[in-house]
Amino acid sequence: MAKPFFRLQKFLRRTQFLLFFLTAAYLMAGSLLLLQRSRLVIQQGTRGTSNIQVSPVSDMVIGVGILDTRTMQNPRLSSKLLVDMDVLHDPTSDQRYGPRWLISRNSELRQLRRRWFHRFINEQEPMQATGSKVTQHTGENKGTYVGCFSDDSREKTLKGAVFYDLRKMTVSHCQEACAERAYTYAGLEYGAECYCGNKLPIMIAKQEECNNECKGEKGSICGGVNRLSVYRVEELRAGAKRRRNVIYRGCFKAPENLTVTFPASLIQLNLTVEMCSEFCSKKEFPLAIIGRPECYCGYPTMHFTLHDSVDRLFCSRLQNVSSMAEVPREENYYHVYQTPVQDTRCTDRIFLTTKSKVFVALSSFPGAGNTWARHLIEHATGYYTGSYYFDGTLYNKGFKGEKDHWRSRRTICVKTHESGKREIEMFDSAILLIRNPYKSLMAEFNRKCAGHLGYATDRNWKSKEWPDFVNSYASWWASHVLDWLKYGKHLFVIHYEDLKQNLIPKLKEMVEFLNMTVTEDRLLCVENNRDGNFKRSGARQKDFEPFTQEMKDLINSYILTVDEALKRRNLTGLPREYVPR
Repeated sequence: MAKPFFRLQKFLRRTQFLLFFLTAAYLMAGSLLLLQRSRLVIQQGTRGTSNIQVSPVSDMVIGVGILDTRTMQNPRLSSKLLVDMDVLHDPTSDQRYGPRWLISRNSELRQLRRRWFHRFINEQEPMQATGSKVTQHTGENKGTYVGCFSDDSREKTLKGAVFYDLRKMTVSHCQEACAERAYTYAGLEYGAECYCGNKLPIMIAKQEECNNECKGEKGSICGGVNRLSVYRVEELRAGAKRRRNVIYRGCFKAPENLTVTFPASLIQLNLTVEMCSEFCSKKEFPLAIIGRPECYCGYPTMHFTLHDSVDRLFCSRLQNVSSMAEVPREENYYHVYQTPVQDTRCTDRIFLTTKSKVFVALSSFPGAGNTWARHLIEHATGYYTGSYYFDGTLYNKGFKGEKDHWRSRRTICVKTHESGKREIEMFDSAILLIRNPYKSLMAEFNRKCAGHLGYATDRNWKSKEWPDFVNSYASWWASHVLDWLKYGKHLFVIHYEDLKQNLIPKLKEMVEFLNMTVTEDRLLCVENNRDGNFKRSGARQKDFEPFTQEMKDLINSYILTVDEALKRRNLTGLPREYVPR
């Protein structure tokens, strides 16, 4: 019985495809027939009056009854079109063959011909003018196109900020992103990558080598293979100034040798925060240090770590001093501001040059901060992290390891949320990242409802989906940790809260577990870029409590279970803030 039914089903599928094909063929044949009949009528009308053969373009003109004035500028087309127009208005021709048949065709066909004709004329002009594809470099973009440049992957010139967008990258989007961060130049590459900086690349390339179309803007060029389409975005900067964020970092005691610690400086009598920030941004420094009338630019270093801030009053009482020479050396304090420019000392990342001998997992429950941990590891080690999954959003944020196969061993570690014996034993070792389940559940629910950087709405929290989510995911939080404790071969357990509170010491431990070494200055750079592009935006309700007492009882039981399991493995138990509410 099953076999005849399968044959019948197969026959019906073929029949549907055949009917679709025949319908499409019928419509195409009908359209061609109408066009052919139109041409025959016109050719018969022109017989004896002109020896010039009528072109298909003239058919379209007669069918529509219009002539685009732009075609008159083309000597190769205008003669034929004018002859055909004379034929159209020939009274003998109207009487004998009556082009009324052509004019009386239904409006849909006439509109189709009109659109085809305009498109044909528009395409003919640039093709005959240049003989090749013409690309618009300026168009609606406000920036000034500078040219096509070679991009040195080993020593990038435009490295102030980097953005990726595989689907929606446009020239204007790249320009605006660079302008908001106070950069002068925006460079586009591979059709989807955007680079910012204040210095032009050295090597100029041939214009035709920048030939990749922007992923989100047809007709616009976004660089090429190792080629940058560079724009100067200074015109945009005036409008973008009000959107820039200059963040106050605090009041700090000055280092002993200012000129050694801070590479650039400015002395200005009427110095303002905006003036100093603008000066340091042009120099591509992330810190603006102000002690009027002096402005210094630099990075966080071992000599100026930004770890020991003092009361703001120490800096405020120096503002009315006319000369820094009047202030005792031990009382030099400065206001420190974070400029819109990114600290680039730790942003360069590559894939491993040789396959890793140790297959390391970066494992966590969803919502436990895995993406943030990857950001920290990549910037600290200089190597990409991989992923068991593919997330285009994360790839666009700079995680190129998302596109690499998770078993390629070209990445320093691999993100995974999987649990179970088989999935765990594939890895030689693992960093197990644990976060408070209350926070993890809320973070993952926010991601499901509003993406990586948004918040769920009140409607989401009050819907039936939220309690169902808690009932299913709370047990997963516990089983994920328990499975990795049971089947993991070589584990390094770290708590999200500890990493957040003691970033540099904990990050150093993670890097050592990965058998990597890192300089203190690079760690300070990571700390300066600690949030990356992954801090949730938008308003979040204060003291928001979405958990019912029933939910709390369920989650608390899992917390106690995990805490006991950790202690049985001679590991530190869960942090105090995990203690049942």
